[in-house]
Amino acid sequence: MPVLPGAEPFRHEGGEVGVLLCHGFTGSPQSLRPWADHLAERDLTVSLPLLPGHGTRWEDMQVTGWQDWYAEVDRELRDLVERCAQVFVLGLSMGGALALRLAAKHGDAVSGLVLVNPGNKVHGLAAHALPVARHLVRTTKGVADDIALEGSHEVGYTRVPLHAAHSLRRFFRLVDGELPQVTQPTLLLHSLQDHVVPPADSARILSRISSTDVTEILLEQSYHVATLDHDAERIFDESYAFIGRLAPSVGKKGSTAGG
Repeated sequence: MPVLPGAEPFRHEGGEVGVLLCHGFTGSPQSLRPWADHLAERDLTVSLPLLPGHGTRWEDMQVTGWQDWYAEVDRELRDLVERCAQVFVLGLSMGGALALRLAAKHGDAVSGLVLVNPGNKVHGLAAHALPVARHLVRTTKGVADDIALEGSHEVGYTRVPLHAAHSLRRFFRLVDGELPQVTQPTLLLHSLQDHVVPPADSARILSRISSTDVTEILLEQSYHVATLDHDAERIFDESYAFIGRLAPSVGKKGSTAGG
């Protein structure tokens, strides 16, 4: 099945510091591409994969689950760890939950996390009815395009497959239980107005991770897909500064790939 225009995965071979970006549920790399470009232009090695079942048509997502999505980012992380001296994991929405699980499972291999409106729970969709409803109804209304900036558009599905939503709900529960295992420095940016993931999700994540180096930033002008919204440049700048603080070679002349 052909990939939707703009939803293609992206990779850039840069310096010795690697960055893995994880996109959200029913979304695609397009929502994070400007962020990836920003980091690639500053000589970071960047990986922005397309999650299985995403970026084509919702019917393809119907036959995937969290194990498929997580396996993809896990593979990409392992590849970056082999090639880079330090690796950071960045995520939007469900991508934030994927990043948190990678941090919990891979420990010191992950040098830090940047989370934007990370998800912790399935809201709406009559979430508690999903185990039964998914056998009766195939889809519900999509959650893409929650953006305040006029003219900005997210490449994502207009429908949410309920089998996939049920799998996402199970994944969020799994990650919630693993949050105390997360010890890495964390930068969490979340929107005051978010029609997909409420601020309560960010608050719960911050209350449960074991990280001691934690920075929380409020995004006052953006909705859920903040990486394509009014606060995008702030996200890009803050994340690069965060990485630079923890990876001294960033921004220095003469840094080389490998490590």
